Amino acid sequence: MVLPAGPSATPAPEPAMATGQPGNPLHGVKLEAIVTALAAHYGWEGLGQRINIRCFTSEPSVASSLKFLRRAPWAREKVESLYLFMLREIRRSSPTVHNFPPPKP
Repeated sequence: MVLPAGPSATPAPEPAMATGQPGNPLHGVKLEAIVTALAAHYGWEGLGQRINIRCFTSEPSVASSLKFLRRAPWAREKVESLYLFMLREIRRSSPTVHNFPPPKP
Protein backbone atom coordinates (compact mmCIF):
# COMPACT_ATOMS: atom_id res chain seq x y z
CA MET A 1 0.00 0.00 0.00
CA VAL A 2 1.43 3.38 -0.98
CA LEU A 3 0.51 6.41 1.10
CA PRO A 4 0.67 9.92 -0.29
CA ALA A 5 3.32 12.19 1.19
CA GLY A 6 2.42 15.18 3.32
CA PRO A 7 0.31 15.84 6.42
CA SER A 8 -2.48 13.53 5.25
CA ALA A 9 -0.11 10.57 4.91
CA THR A 10 -1.65 8.70 7.83
CA PRO A 11 -4.77 6.67 7.13
CA ALA A 12 -8.03 7.86 8.68
CA PRO A 13 -8.83 6.21 12.02
CA GLU A 14 -11.49 3.56 11.92
CA PRO A 15 -14.79 4.24 13.67
CA ALA A 16 -14.95 3.03 17.28
CA MET A 17 -17.52 0.37 16.48
CA ALA A 18 -15.38 -1.04 13.68
CA THR A 19 -12.36 -1.53 15.92
CA GLY A 20 -14.56 -2.51 18.86
CA GLN A 21 -13.46 -4.12 22.04
CA PRO A 22 -15.15 -7.49 22.14
CA GLY A 23 -15.43 -8.82 25.65
CA ASN A 24 -14.71 -5.48 27.36
CA PRO A 25 -17.72 -4.72 29.58
CA LEU A 26 -16.44 -1.19 30.23
CA HIS A 27 -16.33 -0.24 26.54
CA GLY A 28 -18.65 2.69 25.95
CA VAL A 29 -19.51 3.14 29.64
CA LYS A 30 -18.71 6.63 30.87
CA LEU A 31 -17.00 7.19 34.20
CA GLU A 32 -19.94 9.30 35.34
CA ALA A 33 -22.32 6.38 34.73
CA ILE A 34 -20.02 4.06 36.69
CA VAL A 35 -19.80 6.38 39.72
CA THR A 36 -23.54 7.05 39.64
CA ALA A 37 -24.36 3.33 39.48
CA LEU A 38 -21.98 2.50 42.33
CA ALA A 39 -23.37 5.30 44.51
CA ALA A 40 -26.93 4.14 43.80
CA HIS A 41 -26.11 0.49 44.52
CA TYR A 42 -23.86 0.81 47.60
CA GLY A 43 -24.62 4.36 48.78
CA TRP A 44 -21.80 6.85 49.40
CA GLU A 45 -21.03 5.37 52.82
CA GLY A 46 -20.81 1.84 51.45
CA LEU A 47 -18.73 3.04 48.53
CA GLY A 48 -16.34 4.80 50.92
CA GLN A 49 -16.01 1.60 52.95
CA ARG A 50 -15.17 -0.46 49.88
CA ILE A 51 -12.78 2.11 48.36
CA ASN A 52 -11.32 4.31 51.08
CA ILE A 53 -10.62 7.56 49.25
CA ARG A 54 -11.73 11.01 50.38
CA CYS A 55 -13.88 11.75 47.34
CA PHE A 56 -16.19 8.97 48.62
CA THR A 57 -15.89 9.55 52.37
CA SER A 58 -15.75 13.33 52.88
CA GLU A 59 -18.64 15.32 51.37
CA PRO A 60 -19.02 12.95 48.40
CA SER A 61 -20.59 13.98 45.12
CA VAL A 62 -20.44 12.70 41.57
CA ALA A 63 -18.70 15.89 40.38
CA SER A 64 -15.93 15.80 43.00
CA SER A 65 -15.42 12.07 42.47
CA LEU A 66 -15.10 12.51 38.69
CA LYS A 67 -12.61 15.33 39.13
CA PHE A 68 -10.40 13.16 41.35
CA LEU A 69 -10.78 9.90 39.41
CA ARG A 70 -9.80 11.54 36.12
CA ARG A 71 -6.48 12.59 37.68
CA ALA A 72 -5.76 9.40 39.62
CA PRO A 73 -5.52 6.31 37.39
CA TRP A 74 -4.91 4.01 40.38
CA ALA A 75 -8.22 5.11 41.95
CA ARG A 76 -10.07 4.83 38.65
CA GLU A 77 -8.86 1.23 38.31
CA LYS A 78 -10.28 0.44 41.75
CA VAL A 79 -13.62 2.04 40.85
CA GLU A 80 -13.82 0.17 37.54
CA SER A 81 -12.95 -3.08 39.30
CA LEU A 82 -15.68 -2.54 41.91
CA TYR A 83 -18.14 -1.72 39.10
CA LEU A 84 -17.37 -5.01 37.35
CA PHE A 85 -17.74 -6.85 40.67
CA MET A 86 -21.11 -5.15 41.21
CA LEU A 87 -22.30 -6.24 37.74
CA ARG A 88 -21.27 -9.86 38.47
CA GLU A 89 -22.98 -9.69 41.86
CA ILE A 90 -26.21 -8.43 40.27
CA ARG A 91 -26.04 -11.06 37.52
CA ARG A 92 -25.58 -13.85 40.08
CA SER A 93 -28.50 -12.74 42.22
CA SER A 94 -30.95 -12.37 39.33
CA PRO A 95 -33.10 -15.38 38.47
CA THR A 96 -32.01 -17.58 35.58
CA VAL A 97 -34.04 -17.02 32.43
CA HIS A 98 -34.47 -19.91 30.03
CA ASN A 99 -35.67 -19.35 26.51
CA PHE A 100 -37.43 -22.64 26.04
CA PRO A 101 -40.11 -22.76 23.36
CA PRO A 102 -43.68 -22.70 24.71
CA PRO A 103 -45.31 -26.10 25.20
CA LYS A 104 -47.37 -27.39 22.29
CA PRO A 105 -51.11 -27.58 22.94
